[in-house]
Amino acid sequence: MTQVCLVGSEDINLRYELLSRETARNALATYDLQEPFENCLAVETVSLGAAVALLNDLNWYLVRFVDAAFVREPSIHETEWLSRDLATAVRDDAVGPDETDRFLTVYGVVRDDEADVEDADDDAETDAGTPSAEPPAQEGPPRLVEPMLVARTGDGIPEYDLREVDDTLVVRVTEDEFGA
Repeated sequence: MTQVCLVGSEDINLRYELLSRETARNALATYDLQEPFENCLAVETVSLGAAVALLNDLNWYLVRFVDAAFVREPSIHETEWLSRDLATAVRDDAVGPDETDRFLTVYGVVRDDEADVEDADDDAETDAGTPSAEPPAQEGPPRLVEPMLVARTGDGIPEYDLREVDDTLVVRVTEDEFGA
């Protein structure tokens, strides 16, 4: 299955914005909506063509509410995503699947609940030294942070060094997106 992931703009609630509008809601109605990252919406489609078609159907909303749209096609790579432009180029046979791995955007992935748990541990004892009755922090989805542009020069990619992160998400991009 090919996956689509929409990364919402920072100042909006992506799920609300898409589902509160009839046309977007209808386009997404047949999909099982997931939230793999904070303020992101993901769905599984049957093919790369269906993923690009869905993104085209949602274009009006993507321009207004989405910072980035990714497509993960397992026949190209199991864990790395394609930008919307690159997915479209592969679908249209303008770029071969084996020509997609040079230019990358690497996002940091952080789990804010780890900081919340540490804060909760600090607050867990009252002045009398007894545990408080506060429930533990709820675990939420991880968050994507500061994308970093890198060029693959061999089998590996440069290490993400913009901040301390728990993991990374690699998105293959077009040469034009890389140079922009």
